Amino acid sequence: MAASSDQGSSGAPKPVPGSYGLPMIGAVRDRLDFYYFQGQDKYFESRVERYGSTVVRMNVPPGPFMAKDPRVVAVLDAKSFPVLFDMDKVEKKNLFTGTYMPSTSLTGGYRVCSYLDPSEPTHAKVKQLLFSLLLSRKDEVVPTFRSNFSSLLATVESELAKSGKAEFNKLNDVTSFDFIGEAYFGVRPSATELGSGGPTKAAKWLIWQLHPLVTLGLPMILEEPLLHTFHLPPFLVKGDYKALYKYFSTAGKHALDTAEGLGLSREEACHNLLFATTFNSYGGLKVLFPGLLAQIASAGEKLHERLVAEIRGAVAEAGGKVTLAALEKMELTKSVVWESLRLDPPVKFQYGHAKKDLQIASHDGVFQVKKGEMLFGYQPCATKDPRVFGATAREFVPDRFLGEEGSKLLQYVYWSNGRETESPSVDNKQCPGKNFVVLVGRLFVVELFLRYDTFTATVDKELLGASVVFTGVTKATSGPGSQ
Repeated sequence: MAASSDQGSSGAPKPVPGSYGLPMIGAVRDRLDFYYFQGQDKYFESRVERYGSTVVRMNVPPGPFMAKDPRVVAVLDAKSFPVLFDMDKVEKKNLFTGTYMPSTSLTGGYRVCSYLDPSEPTHAKVKQLLFSLLLSRKDEVVPTFRSNFSSLLATVESELAKSGKAEFNKLNDVTSFDFIGEAYFGVRPSATELGSGGPTKAAKWLIWQLHPLVTLGLPMILEEPLLHTFHLPPFLVKGDYKALYKYFSTAGKHALDTAEGLGLSREEACHNLLFATTFNSYGGLKVLFPGLLAQIASAGEKLHERLVAEIRGAVAEAGGKVTLAALEKMELTKSVVWESLRLDPPVKFQYGHAKKDLQIASHDGVFQVKKGEMLFGYQPCATKDPRVFGATAREFVPDRFLGEEGSKLLQYVYWSNGRETESPSVDNKQCPGKNFVVLVGRLFVVELFLRYDTFTATVDKELLGASVVFTGVTKATSGPGSQ
């Protein structure tokens, strides 16, 4: 049961505790803690513990020489975190990746929507374009998803028959890229000049932007100078980006026509479509589906039985079809997807510059922050807050969001850069594809349990999240999936 998030925040504002250490030396030392000596979770948790506060001053990666200033005020509980969503209090200009910004050479020379503050006129135009695109393709999502992912699961079965295992992430990378292209534009990338090379080109381009925030598992002596000190040169992915751009400029013709009507040039709109589709959508699905699969695999057969009963029952009621109305009746399925997004949000870091002097309330106090200071949130600390989610805050609880009490907790699910109970608009930075992501998460669970009674898999970690290998599946013995 949720504890109140409004306790203990009264009283006079206090200065924010914490330390940045010595200039440059402190930031480099903290970077090494973050990547190698402590890891992400421990890095933040240890500083909360040291200073006795969930609002705390610290350095965040990458630090020298990529970030001019690594110093932030971190908001690390469910109560303080939402200040990052308040456009009256924070500015989001050039902060999508935080204290550094990748070269605009990687996005055709444009600052794309993710780097724009809502106060900038282009922000509303691009976000409206994305809303229009999603609305125009809404009827295609379910059939497109099912055709692509039923094919993926057929491949899983053939690989299991051959070698006794099937690596989900590799199959998902290929399938999700095709699915996104077909769902948004009606054209599978693999059926164009891109061929089977799209996911590899996309992954390379993503790494060129995210390398300051990741570790590839190489020795520190190699990774530090290669990934965390200087930007990788954009010209090395110019050919990959050009090939991706060509696909979007052709397949996205209808969307680009819409963009011109909104006052955007076709060129700027195309770079934005490429970014939103490849970085935001595809990058998200590379993390979402393995994370969801990992949680369901680890939960075991009892949960599988419950999901089978709910999903097949709702589909049978809908005449054997997977409809949006049938999906809405699948309460446990919805809860499972939200719980996975709570525990393992695809984007874990959020940032904002204070627009004015602010008072930020945590569970335990009110803190004074000066205009211009960088606010930073590590989302897993906020979404695993025991003051809200109780003793099971760090555990996967499939039923967490069921019923009236469960639905009250949805306001503390922040994966979309906003509350789950709120909606994206041109005036905020909440993910325009918020409802799309939740929908495809549910469709993924539905596809699994229409096809299988249960399955087994091993779970590990990789660059961006969970790595899952199927080790066995039990084909459906009843209901729509058994036909």
